[in-house]
Amino acid sequence: MTKVPLPQRFLAAGTACGIKDNPRTPDLALFVSEVSCTSAGVFTQNRVCGAPVQVSRTRVPRTTTRAVIINSGNANACTGQRGLDDARWMTAEIAQRLDCPPEDVLVCSTGVIGRPLPREKLAAGIPVLMELLGSDPHAFLEAARGMMTTDTVPKQAFRTFELASREVRLSAVAKGAAMIGPNMATMLAVILTDLHLDPRTADTMLRQSVDRSFNCISVEGHTSTSDSVILLANGASGVELRSEKDSRQFQEMLDGVTRELAQAIVRDAEGAAHFVTVRVRGTHSPDQAKRIAQTIANDVLVKTAITGNDPNWGRIVSCCGRTGVELNERDVTLSINGTLIFQAGSPAEYDEQAVRESMSRGDVELDVQLPFGDASVEVWTSDLTQEYVRLNSEYTT
Repeated sequence: MTKVPLPQRFLAAGTACGIKDNPRTPDLALFVSEVSCTSAGVFTQNRVCGAPVQVSRTRVPRTTTRAVIINSGNANACTGQRGLDDARWMTAEIAQRLDCPPEDVLVCSTGVIGRPLPREKLAAGIPVLMELLGSDPHAFLEAARGMMTTDTVPKQAFRTFELASREVRLSAVAKGAAMIGPNMATMLAVILTDLHLDPRTADTMLRQSVDRSFNCISVEGHTSTSDSVILLANGASGVELRSEKDSRQFQEMLDGVTRELAQAIVRDAEGAAHFVTVRVRGTHSPDQAKRIAQTIANDVLVKTAITGNDPNWGRIVSCCGRTGVELNERDVTLSINGTLIFQAGSPAEYDEQAVRESMSRGDVELDVQLPFGDASVEVWTSDLTQEYVRLNSEYTT
């Protein structure tokens, strides 16, 4: 695995404190800045949300954030007042050790819903976590592992670029493999940069980036209780955005990192055998394109057809007609992996066996062309396999 560095004056750590069934499996992660950070966050759109979401979203954006503490294996969701008390207690435990107010620490949790956090295990694990803090790639990787639930691999991304003749670093981690819906997912992401950002700019740029990445993924369309994407910018590089060109460059770097992590989540989807890109072009507005693309991406019949390497165009074309967008079959043209399948309301002649073989390689591209305008969108999803059903029938929510 590529070694991913941390930006300047950031520290990270990961450890196991026994929250998960296997007491040796990492379940605790910490990200710390040695100096105060500008922070921004985007959280789940599910009105049933975890206590950490409720606590953290009241603390961003701000300019004095110092850390993010994350546990996996327990979502601390639907746990009432005790859950809120536990989430605030976690931030206070870190804040005491960093000599900062609890409000300057953010908290995330992911895992099983409806079970109280085992505070005694966390109380034993947090001091160990603090001792493990490091600025090296290994420490960052261990933190990424501490966030994982049903993920099979840790997910990291990194960009470096120059502004004002100085290097700026952008490093990020994410977790997620199921309960992945188009309004983020059962996912957490922490994005760290040593660029200086003001709170308003950080918030605007993060929301734009999330909309282009994490809001464009789906495994089964279930929006989770715990989704959180947090951006920390500590300014340790001594660089700030001084022009529109600078802002565009950083936005491109941020978008690149979030897209890479979003696609990594889909590629690690539980039981998945196919990574699916759905492109919709030619609508009046991006919203129309996104509605059509997400309907296709979330359709169980489409997903199961892809599992069987079946270019079942009827299911895809049918999805286009049930989105509320004014169209009929004569408006739809569909290609699968570059092969024209359906054109302006009628089936096209194509080599079905060749298309099946291309689908069997694992990457599937569904391209829908409409005649109404210039808007387009791209979303990413996976197929739906028997293994997905098995995993989720055995996993307690």
